[in-house]
Amino acid sequence: MGAATHLRPAERRAGLAPLAPLAAVIALAASVSLAPAPWIGAQTAAAQAAPAQPSATEQTVDVVELTAEQLAQGYAEGRYTVTQVTRAFLARIEQYEGYYNAFISMNPDALADAAALDAELASGSVRGPLHGVPVVVKDNIDVAGLVTTAGWDGFSSATGGVDMVPQDDAAIVERLRAAGVVLLGKTNLPDFAGHGTRTQSSVAGVTLNPYNVDKAPGGSSGGTATAVASSFAVLGLGTETGGSIQNPAAAQALVGVKPTYGLVPLEGVVPLSGSYVDVAGPLAKSVMDAAFALDVLAGPTYEDLATFAGAEHIPEGGYAAGLERGALEGRRFGLVGPGWREQFLPLAPETEAQYREAIAAVEALGAVTVEDPFEGSGFRELWDDREGGSTSAYDMYLYFQQLGDDAPFNSIEGWEELAGREYPRGRRNGELVPPVRPSATESGDAYQGWRADFIALFRQVLEDHELDGLLFPQAGSPAPDLVQDPERPDFNPNNWPELPSNIVNDLGVPVVTVPFGWYDDGTPFVLAFIGDRWSEAELLMWAYDLEQATLARRAPTLDEGRPGS
Repeated sequence: MGAATHLRPAERRAGLAPLAPLAAVIALAASVSLAPAPWIGAQTAAAQAAPAQPSATEQTVDVVELTAEQLAQGYAEGRYTVTQVTRAFLARIEQYEGYYNAFISMNPDALADAAALDAELASGSVRGPLHGVPVVVKDNIDVAGLVTTAGWDGFSSATGGVDMVPQDDAAIVERLRAAGVVLLGKTNLPDFAGHGTRTQSSVAGVTLNPYNVDKAPGGSSGGTATAVASSFAVLGLGTETGGSIQNPAAAQALVGVKPTYGLVPLEGVVPLSGSYVDVAGPLAKSVMDAAFALDVLAGPTYEDLATFAGAEHIPEGGYAAGLERGALEGRRFGLVGPGWREQFLPLAPETEAQYREAIAAVEALGAVTVEDPFEGSGFRELWDDREGGSTSAYDMYLYFQQLGDDAPFNSIEGWEELAGREYPRGRRNGELVPPVRPSATESGDAYQGWRADFIALFRQVLEDHELDGLLFPQAGSPAPDLVQDPERPDFNPNNWPELPSNIVNDLGVPVVTVPFGWYDDGTPFVLAFIGDRWSEAELLMWAYDLEQATLARRAPTLDEGRPGS
């Protein structure tokens, strides 16, 4: 990690073959005669037929803080095309990405997809509010034909590994494509999404926080957060096992939706704890855009049978349709305190000051707050008694199986044979942990039993205090330094001061973050609304009401790099 913020882009991105041809992607789609890098593959006729140079109109598209709502209006009024907007985002990426390092790879067909969506608009066909919206996805989410690295160099031939190439889009990518988005690329993450504070991968290096490059960007969805916060895309997909959507959302002033486990399908997502905890959700610059995305992502599918648990809990009109002012009137919220957890409390003085302002703002909108409702309930003590074991061997076995018969490998053993070395994860005494189904193990039974007691106590506290939900600071202090200790360059503690996680992850309950204020170092103060399972509609309504009352989010000022970078 040491001095990462001062490294030259070429050093920070050592071995990064996938992103090096970004300019070539733009040029190729504009029919410039350049030989594509091997990862790009053949371009479609639509991409090769694109104009050689952007028009003057294209150059005036301002993508900074552009939302899906604004895009839909612009398309309807004919002020710009999907191709023009996509070119503008790609140009912004080309200008700033070398410094902020949000991406692992780009989609070579982005402009071709944009042209096809333009043809639909010209025919009067609009798929919905995400038609023509540029998005990014975290690189532990499968996109057919593109390498899925999960941040790990072992899954990338560019860094000495073996390319992991799925034949099929992840279920959530299929849903986004059906909604008409333009997929721009895949974003950086810590190896196997295993860090909640800094986003540093063995494939792509270090991602920076655009609000303050000396501060952590949050993890593990930090690449997606940096791409969205920097207006490299309108929306992005993240994943979470323990804070990995919320933390980067808090670091970068974004609306993040950590959904209830089972609401959004996980098929095609590299798992950490897919059987019980993992979720996928959107990161956005506005609550409305996050709701648009959740309307597309949520719902049952036979590709992930867990999603049938939420089938009856999705609002009939969708999440976005329910957003309106006044939603906080008469709501009761519990506030954070040591009854919830001890770690990262008491709040840092500057965080406490921001939190009290937020409480006053919520109360001014008609809400009632209750100090530390969990105190004396035994909740913190039950959390400390957590039981159960890992499900990663089982979950990874299922993931490898769904890569497809023509994928380079479909198992750890298959990867080892091609790589000529041992897979470093999931070993016990030198042997691979067998992929035992968790429900067949005593540790699985123990976790299920403990979790049932834990969610029951959570609900009892809400009922006893007549609470609609919880209102916490997402973090107990400002973002930690990117380089934690200059004297120890490899020191990389997972120390994001998260207050909801990992508790909410074991509960399986949803969280929606919303920006509220700003610290003196330029980083944001972000709130977290927390509710019972399947309460996403209510959380989004409350977040929307507060967002519209405060309009707190602001864009970062980007830099192309420090001198010598």
